[in-house]
Amino acid sequence: MAVTLFWTPLLVVLLAGLGDTEAQQTTLHPLVGRVFVHTLDHQTFLSLPEHVAVPPAVHITYHAHLQGHPDLPRWLRYTQRSPHHPGFLYGSATPEDRGRQVIEVTAYNRDSFDTTQQRLVLEIADSEGPLLPYQAEFLVRSHNVEEVLPSTPASRFLSALGGLWEPGELQLLNITSALDRGGRVPLPIEGRKEGVYIKVGSASPFSTCLKMVASPDSHARCAQGQPPLLSCYDTLAPHFRIDWCNVTLVDKSVPEPADEMPTPGDGILEHDPFFCPPTEAPDRDFLVDALVTLLVPLLVALLLTLLLAYVMCCRREGRLKRDLATSESDFSGPRVLQAPRPSPGDFCARGSAFGTVCWWWSGSGIQMVHHCTIHGNTEELRQMAASREVPRPLSTLPMFNVRTGERLPPRVDSAQVPLILDQH
Repeated sequence: MAVTLFWTPLLVVLLAGLGDTEAQQTTLHPLVGRVFVHTLDHQTFLSLPEHVAVPPAVHITYHAHLQGHPDLPRWLRYTQRSPHHPGFLYGSATPEDRGRQVIEVTAYNRDSFDTTQQRLVLEIADSEGPLLPYQAEFLVRSHNVEEVLPSTPASRFLSALGGLWEPGELQLLNITSALDRGGRVPLPIEGRKEGVYIKVGSASPFSTCLKMVASPDSHARCAQGQPPLLSCYDTLAPHFRIDWCNVTLVDKSVPEPADEMPTPGDGILEHDPFFCPPTEAPDRDFLVDALVTLLVPLLVALLLTLLLAYVMCCRREGRLKRDLATSESDFSGPRVLQAPRPSPGDFCARGSAFGTVCWWWSGSGIQMVHHCTIHGNTEELRQMAASREVPRPLSTLPMFNVRTGERLPPRVDSAQVPLILDQH
């Protein structure tokens, strides 16, 4: 009861403090078809002064979701390597995502258990400037996705890629982790990275070097485990290790032909000499087939039942044959005689008190001979075995010496008798 009284005012104070705290609101302007990156920095959520650095021991994690929904929109992703590192919201909006979207971010301080909320208002609009019909996607094996999201590595990648492309403005279109594209989590070995796909667009056509990398000959060499054809110097190395067998080039400068609309017809197929469906289907009566299917098995079962009943009930000839072969005078009953030695054909039963009594049936019929039960014989054998006086074997007597045949007195203390008699 005391614990309850202690926690009740504390919860009231915490809930009151949370109710007074208003979530911070920030407005951002993502563009359709361009990469969007927003950094969730610890300093922003801790509300520290500008000249005060974030303590290195602070552990903060984030949870972001679309307002009114449990998860983020399909074009937006969230990543954070560890509670010591900042989080990132990144993605590329599509034309269907134009408009206003509100993202709610909650920061959790794992040390003090404080929570801070921030509301991000995304005003998604169409991109301005020239179209970027030439798009290339590269797989960078040497980086993780959070290592490329900051502006400095992204600018360095575009500058290095300018040596392989025709002079022109290059822009980042999208950044995707290799794990989101079906990649495997690397082993915990130094130098192994998850990998990241970087999609770049430009208004200038592809260079001859990039076209050679994406040629069918290069794909054939990659299928055999060989490096693809690269006619120019790799300006991305050594900062970015590119998997040249996973380079994709997309040319949207030539519009795709529109799909032809199907022309509705009258619903009648044209004449085909190989397909001649029947014009008329004659009526068919299935009554006969149904009767044959049902009645034939029933008739067979009925015949088998009658045959079995005749064999079981009407063919009982044993009793009549016995009455005809045996007259009534033969059944005059059993006669009991007392004889010192019974004949072999008689049924004999020996008793200890009444002597030997034999029963048999007289007459011309078949004599019914019964065998003696083994109960009486078993009792007699037990009585005979109990009356025998046979001495016990010497080997079963206590302290019997097999070598000398001597017996020790039964009153001798067995603890004083050695196991081997030759030892004393």
